[in-house]
Amino acid sequence: MQIGVPKEIKNLEFRVGLSPSSVRALTEQGHQVLVEADAGVGAGFSNANYQQAGATIVAAAEAWQQAMVVKVKEPLPKEYDYLQKEQLLFTYLHLAASRELTEALMHSGATAIAYETVEKNHQRPLLTPMSMIAGRLSVQFGARFLEKQQGGRGILLGGIPGVTPGHVVVLGGGIVGTEATKMAVGLGARVTLIDINLDRLNQLEELFGSRVQLLYSNSANIDMAVSQADLLIGAVLVPGRRPPTLVSRSQVQQMPDGAVIVDVAVDQGGCIETVRSTSHSEPVYVESGVLHYGVPNMPGAVPRTATEALNNSTLPYVLKLANLGLGALDTDAALAEGLNVVSHQLVHPAVQATFPDLA
Repeated sequence: MQIGVPKEIKNLEFRVGLSPSSVRALTEQGHQVLVEADAGVGAGFSNANYQQAGATIVAAAEAWQQAMVVKVKEPLPKEYDYLQKEQLLFTYLHLAASRELTEALMHSGATAIAYETVEKNHQRPLLTPMSMIAGRLSVQFGARFLEKQQGGRGILLGGIPGVTPGHVVVLGGGIVGTEATKMAVGLGARVTLIDINLDRLNQLEELFGSRVQLLYSNSANIDMAVSQADLLIGAVLVPGRRPPTLVSRSQVQQMPDGAVIVDVAVDQGGCIETVRSTSHSEPVYVESGVLHYGVPNMPGAVPRTATEALNNSTLPYVLKLANLGLGALDTDAALAEGLNVVSHQLVHPAVQATFPDLA
C-alpha cells in the first residue's frame, strides 16, 4: 500500500504521524511511504532520517494523494480539499467538537478512522499515551501560568516549609486526571480530585492514600473545591461526545484572581463553561480574573516524546491497515470501533448522538 504522511499545519504542532522507525517497519513489509518534506523536523526527524528508513520525500499534495494518510491531528479547513473518495484517513479526529469537519469528511467519501475511538477491553489504547502526556503537562503549564510574570497569582504549587502550598483541583479520575494528580502530588501541592465513579475513587485511594482529597462529583463538592483552587484542571472524557459542563461561569467567578484553569477536555468542547480553544502561540486569556489555558493539542509541546509514544501505540494498527486495507476492520474489533465515517455516512454511535441530523 502507498501511505502518505503530511506535515501537520495546526498552530505550532510539531508531532508527525509516522516516525522514521515506523516508516522502516512499513517499508520492510513492502509498503511505500511518502513523507511530506520537513514533516518530522519539529520532532527532531530530518528528511534524511526518513529517506534512510526507506521513505520518499514529496510535496504536501502528493502526501495527501495516497491510499492511506496517517496524521496526528484532524484535518483543518485548508486541508479539506485534499480529502477524496476511497482514501483512508487514520488520525485523531474528535468529531464531536467540529460539525464542519464531520460534514467535510462525509462529503468527501473518504473513510475516517479516529485514534481516540479505537477501543480494546474498554480501554482506548491510541488515546492513552497522549492523555498521559496531556495530564502531566496540565500541571506543568498550570504551574508556569501561576507565576506572577505570566499573569498568575504568584503561587509556588509546592510551597516551602512554613508556607501553604498551592491547591490543585482535578475534575476527573481517568488517565488525564491520574497523571495530573501524580505530577501535582510530586510537586508537593495540596490536591483535590473529584470523580463520579466510586469504584475509581477507591482505586485512587489505594494509589494516593491520604496525599489526595478524593471527593464524589456533585454540585456542592465541585462548588466548594473550585472556589478554593489555585489551579483547576478539567480532565473529563466522554469518548466521541462533548463532555458535560461541570463548572459554570458563576463558579469560575468565585475563583481567586490570578488562578489558572487548564481544560484538557477542550479538544472535545471542554467541561468548564468559560473555556474556549487557544493555541500554543497564544495559550491563555483572562476571563473573570482567571487565566484560561485551552490548547487542544497540548502534547504538541513535547513533539519528540509525543511522536514516539504515539507511534508505539499506532504502528500495529497502521501495519494491519496497510496489509489488509479495510479488511483489517473485520479481523480487529478494536480497530473497527475506530471507524467514524465511511461511504459518505457517519457511523460512530457517539458522534451520531452529537449530530443526530447527520446520522
